[in-house]
Amino acid sequence: MKETLEYLKSCGTFYLATSEDGQAHVRPFGAVCEYEGKLYIVTNNQKKVYQQMKKNGKVEICAMHKGTWIRVEGEVKEDLRREARVAMMEANKASLSSMYTVDDNLMTVFAFEHGTATIYSFTEEPKIMEF
Repeated sequence: MKETLEYLKSCGTFYLATSEDGQAHVRPFGAVCEYEGKLYIVTNNQKKVYQQMKKNGKVEICAMHKGTWIRVEGEVKEDLRREARVAMMEANKASLSSMYTVDDNLMTVFAFEHGTATIYSFTEEPKIMEF
């Protein structure tokens, strides 16, 4: 999980795919953190992506960095604990503090309950990591 986290941080922007009624939806994300050994992402609980993840926690992330790319597939679950939101804010203060506060009733975090990250390149075999 640590290597997946560091890779996503190095990308800056990564793309999260959700599904609703058989239609894929992809959007850019930029904040990620580790809390209690799990990979976390953050969103606003008023957005469609929030509703989509609540209804179907199966998501996929894709990002590129220096000629390689990563795909992270797995299942996420909302974590309502304040401590999880604090961990996210502390890890991403520069990008999140202009959008959220920990207790604004908008910021919510999702943890990957399990997942597989695969780093690909054109010159090496894929590196697969389970978490």
